[in-house]
Parts: sequence; structure tokens; C-alpha cells
Amino acid sequence: MVGRVACIGVGAMGGALVGGIVQAGVADPSDVFVADVDEARARQAAARYGVQVVGHQEAAAQADVVVIAVKPGDVPAALQQIAPGLRPGACVISVAAGVPLAVIEARLPAGTPAIRAMPNTPCLVRQGAIALAAGTHAAEAHMEKARRLFGAVGLVVTVPEPLLDAVTGLSGSGPAYVYMFIEALADGGVLAGLPRDVALQLAAQTVLGAARMVLETGRHPGELKDMVTSPAGTTIAGVKALEEHAFRAACIRAVEAAAARSRELGRTS
Repeated sequence: MVGRVACIGVGAMGGALVGGIVQAGVADPSDVFVADVDEARARQAAARYGVQVVGHQEAAAQADVVVIAVKPGDVPAALQQIAPGLRPGACVISVAAGVPLAVIEARLPAGTPAIRAMPNTPCLVRQGAIALAAGTHAAEAHMEKARRLFGAVGLVVTVPEPLLDAVTGLSGSGPAYVYMFIEALADGGVLAGLPRDVALQLAAQTVLGAARMVLETGRHPGELKDMVTSPAGTTIAGVKALEEHAFRAACIRAVEAAAARSRELGRTS
């Protein structure tokens, strides 16, 4: 257990986190509080997961960990609402993309432990990739609580804050690239004669299975690729076609471009 948890904002990401921590038993539903400017959305989360609906200040006053899961532009207002009621020693975790820890800490009582989290949309199916960055006053105990919370919805890593832009470009934006790849694989299957529904199922499962092979075997992706690539076979013909169209260079450039845009957005926060 991680103590009492408040989630300010229960849209897609906030709702996924609340559901994950309750279903994984990381926190008891009676110890989870939700607040949202859309009261109907907060009530829906409460009905679904058995958590409690409260106001912003009451959520902050009750919780040991306060998660800020609002849109980046709404972060200053949310912090202003919770700051007066924060419990001494409570930790604040923001999942808002592009809002630096310095901005967050400046709007909280002096010495408040703050953490930034960069999750991605597969958190909605408990298969997310989440990076955490510690603020000035966040101790290892606070980071461990954050790891337990976000571990309920996916894989968690810890990085220095300056690397969160790279995380955004890779795993934050990465699902969009993968969806495009799945769609393209399915289109290839259709071109080769497969029915659309069959091609899409096979493409999605192929990506899922290949990803699990990387994570569960610990082998380098190049080694796993070579296991499939027989001399003069079908796979090497496909690999050659991808290389001729700069497949890997395009993937690298996509991450680079998204990371650069993340840095730009951070400078305007």
C-alpha cells in the first residue's frame, strides 16, 4: 500500500491510473480520492472503482500522494487549488507533458516533494511505459511510491528530468508510430490477398508477440531479427525492401523530431 492517493483529473490518463492502482491492490478504494472540474466524470470514476469524490482542496488535505492528471495548460490552476491544503510531507506527481518541475515546485509550498511522470496511452490497457523524474525535494521513499503507483499500469523507469523530452519522443509519441506500422503491415497483407480483418489481427498480434520476445528474452532485437532471417529467404527480402526505403532512419528521425518539439513546448510553459 502507498497510503492515501488523490487524483486531480480523471480523464483518460487519470482514470486509467485510478483503475490500475485499485485493481492491482496498490491502494484500497476507500483511500483513493478523485476530483475533476467535470463532476459527472468524477462520479463515473467513483461508481466504477469504488473511490471517493471530493473537491480539489479536500483531496489534497486527505492524501499522501497527489497526482495531477489535467491538461498542461490547466496545471497552474490545479496547483493553486491544492497548494493551501496539502498535508505536510505529501508528494505531488504531475503527468502533464511539457510542464517542468521548476514550474510545479514554484507553485507548491516550499520543500514539497514533486515528481514528473511521462506515461503513454497504453496505460489504458495496463501496458504502459512510464518514465519518472525526481524533483529537488523528492527522496527515494517518494520515488518508490511513484514506482508502485505507476507499476499498476505498466513498465516504469527512472530518468533525469532533461531526458523526459527524449522519453516523450520515444514512448510518449511512440504508440502513434506503432499504430501506423500495424496499419501498414495490414495494408501489405491486404495487397498480398488477405481479408482486411484477418490482416489486421495478424499484424497487431505480430507486433505484440515481437515486443514480448524482446522484453521476456532480454535478447537484442538484432539477434531476434537474425533468428527469423534465413539465407535467401522471405524475411531477408522484406528487410532489404525496408532498408531501401530508410525504415530505420525514418523511425530515428520521428523520435528526434518529437523530442525536439517537446523541448520547444517545455520552454513555453
